[in-house]
Amino acid sequence: MDLKNLVAIDIHTHAWKSALRVDDAPTEKQEAMGRYFRYQPQHQTVPEMAELYRKLKMAFVVFTVDGEKSASRQVSNEEIAELAHQNSDVAIPFASINPHRGAEGVREAKRLISDYNVKGFKFHPSVQDFFPNERMAYPLYEAIAEAKLPALFHTGQTGVGAGTRGGGGIRLKYANPMLLDDVAADFPDMPIILAHPSFPWQEEALSVATHKPQVYIDLSGWSPKYFPPILVQYANTLLKDKILFGSDYPVITPDRWIAEFEKLDIKPEVRPLIMKENAAKLLKLG
Repeated sequence: MDLKNLVAIDIHTHAWKSALRVDDAPTEKQEAMGRYFRYQPQHQTVPEMAELYRKLKMAFVVFTVDGEKSASRQVSNEEIAELAHQNSDVAIPFASINPHRGAEGVREAKRLISDYNVKGFKFHPSVQDFFPNERMAYPLYEAIAEAKLPALFHTGQTGVGAGTRGGGGIRLKYANPMLLDDVAADFPDMPIILAHPSFPWQEEALSVATHKPQVYIDLSGWSPKYFPPILVQYANTLLKDKILFGSDYPVITPDRWIAEFEKLDIKPEVRPLIMKENAAKLLKLG
């Protein structure tokens, strides 16, 4: 990866379409998410995403979500890792394991680390039906921490199930970022990324990230024009080294996100940190 010639690293993108199947039509939940974000997502394979990001001179972290209620389940961790490594000039593979899989999930995580060289793990507590600080998830965290890899957690409200009957059964309570304070205290050497402006718990997320040295915040999943002022304030000051650019592609395109981010009152010396340098350091790309 030619880090010097990249303008940004998108820490948060989803692979929604398999390159191995030709009948991979959008699911009902994916279509609902499009309505929620007022945008019809483009369903692309990892190589197609890589082509897009090359044109933008950006790298991207890409993953699926391992959960029965997930919108991304038709793409496997193995496919994402293999295709990302084939496009390693811009693509960085994360994996996803539902903690409910227990010991089998831990073995799978270790296999993905050793055999597929994944660079981190994605969790979506609301989709996977677990509180992040439940002890049943700790053996999985131990495997991730042992490999010195980051864990990225969805926090706050989600577009998954939004507007559908009963919210598609998705429960928002699992995504309070304060639950990750326990995880950060118990796994002090495992980098943790709190994904998204954590509505309605933004101040909780800022508190955890300020207090725990290894906790970061990504800005994905929200249009920057809706960022609360306190988030912008902390991004400019106390958390300038721990805020990460993320789009949540395909529900928000990186170019749209950046166009709106450019309108925010972010200090000139902070912008490159958020757009690329913080992620490069966290992912050990330098």
